[in-house]
Amino acid sequence: MNAPLPTEQPHPGHAGLGQYDTPTLVAAFIADQALAAHAVQAAAPALAQAVDAAVPRIRAGGRLLYAGAGTSGRLGVLDSVELHPTFSWPRERALALLAGGEGAMFVAVEGAEDDRAQGAADLQALAPTPHDVLLLLAASGGTPYALGACEAARAAGTLTVGIANNPGAPLLAAAEIGVLLATGPEVISGSTRLKAGTAQKIALNTFSSSLMVRLNKTYGPLMVDLRATNAKLVKRALALTIRATGASEDAARAALAASDSRVKVAVVMLKAGVDAATAEQRLAAADGSVDRALG
Repeated sequence: MNAPLPTEQPHPGHAGLGQYDTPTLVAAFIADQALAAHAVQAAAPALAQAVDAAVPRIRAGGRLLYAGAGTSGRLGVLDSVELHPTFSWPRERALALLAGGEGAMFVAVEGAEDDRAQGAADLQALAPTPHDVLLLLAASGGTPYALGACEAARAAGTLTVGIANNPGAPLLAAAEIGVLLATGPEVISGSTRLKAGTAQKIALNTFSSSLMVRLNKTYGPLMVDLRATNAKLVKRALALTIRATGASEDAARAALAASDSRVKVAVVMLKAGVDAATAEQRLAAADGSVDRALG
């Protein structure tokens, strides 16, 4: 019998977990979760490599694709869904595959992760191209569904980035770029929804946010390409426009109204003293970069 994976081994520091009082129990989980960030920090060079490899493909019209099972797959779905309201990223260019289908987002579909052929078929159904980028997520690093999707993606020339939590995992070797998040044993043995999942969430946030910065979706640290689709985001768009330009609230409201609530356009309008059509032209010529549109 093979030795258990690091993520499956009993935690050496919590043999008496069931006897902890509540404050000690809560502290144990929090302290262990904090280690997730350290695991991602150690993977920073691989994440930077993945971002640099992804940028030219996405600039050429490629899509961000995600594939995984269980917690890992659901984290991929979450990242894909949030790119549209945060960065106005087209929904059709951020697609996530979850073993067991969409219903597995809410109800676990046992055994779906073991179907390597289905992983390949689901990926092929997206008609992958060499411009696409596939993020493959598996805490164990050996999930057949993810490996099948990886195999199909590589056959299509798609860039593959494997994210796993165990050294030497098959997924890290199968993908073009492997990102190891070495989180080790969980406080509850084998429950990789804990710090393994936390590390994956941090890695996904880091990758997709870095990619969006490289694609000129921000102005300095400001989220100027958001979609103001609800009352909260309408207020945020106004605050961002004021912060980016120093304009009065009335001037910012007027610019947003003239630009169909597009913060980027409003910022260029106010800072360059131009109308919405001219601001749009400047942004288009600058590949969406506010800095260059103002240059």
